[in-house]
Amino acid sequence: MINAVAVSRPAPGAGLRKTHRRRLFILAGLLAALAVAIVLSLAVGAKPVPPADVWHAITGPTGTENDIVVRSLRIPRTAIGVMAGIALGVAGALMQGHTRNPLADPGLLGVTQGAAFAMVLGIIALGVTSPYGYIWFGLAGALLASAGVFALGMAGGRGGPTPVTLALAGTAVSAFLYGLTSALVLLDEQAMDVFRFWQSGSIAARGADVAWQVLPFVAAGLVLALINTPGLNALSLGEDVARALGQNVTLTRAVGIAAITLLSGASVAACGSLAFIGLIVPHLTRPLSGPDHRWLLPYSGLAGAAALLLADVIGRVVAFPGELEVGVVLALAGAPFFIVLVRRRKPVRL
Repeated sequence: MINAVAVSRPAPGAGLRKTHRRRLFILAGLLAALAVAIVLSLAVGAKPVPPADVWHAITGPTGTENDIVVRSLRIPRTAIGVMAGIALGVAGALMQGHTRNPLADPGLLGVTQGAAFAMVLGIIALGVTSPYGYIWFGLAGALLASAGVFALGMAGGRGGPTPVTLALAGTAVSAFLYGLTSALVLLDEQAMDVFRFWQSGSIAARGADVAWQVLPFVAAGLVLALINTPGLNALSLGEDVARALGQNVTLTRAVGIAAITLLSGASVAACGSLAFIGLIVPHLTRPLSGPDHRWLLPYSGLAGAAALLLADVIGRVVAFPGELEVGVVLALAGAPFFIVLVRRRKPVRL
């Protein structure tokens, strides 16, 4: 009997290997979903392009109308959508992990309002009129706002920022910058027009130059996010446990906030305010990945990119032959979806 029990007992590590294979399978599924979303983004629009023509435009363009549409308009738009979706998905997972707040999103650090205020200030004070200028001013504003929130959080917590002090500081800074921005746009019609379009959130009318401008910041943010995952896993056990495990809590939070700022700041500066990606996507992927941020972050990034591109495609279809901005689609679909998500099951505990 003892031998039979010993034979039937699973080999050590078999459960871990099974879990690893399952996670890889999920990762492959998310990559496939993103690939489908990319094809739809390149093919669907005011001028439908067959998949064969999309492939021709990518591999061997000959200057046809479809080649020009795909290469000049849809490839840059899709590339920006992928980068923004990955950035917001990863930033949302980081933000919820660091604040241990299931309702946190990247905007909680004042990133969105910091970018908006800097852009409006650049338009009014310096006469900035190009998308190139908007991006750099927006990114600078996002970085400064996040630095201010982190400094306030440091001042309010013992030995470093805490989830509560970060949330309170972010709310205060966001409200203050929103008030300043609202006052400024009332004084300048051009700033009002730009701000209104930017606030709606869009990846349309963005050229390849915009994609190349935001790429270094997104790449740097992703590297910092990956570096941050071991410390964030330790922080999820509690700050005292993390310190007992040898983690520098203040440094871990600083690296995480730097990653959040680079990722969400680059996305917001290039595309405007894109609601619900950073909030909902981590809730959808956390049941698949579990509490391990080494898997949660890539899952959230891939799911965020696929969701953003699909929302953009839906905006082109429902308003054909015109377009509905992707930020509007995300807001209309995200709010009821989040309500259903909360009512049908309890959010995974952070």
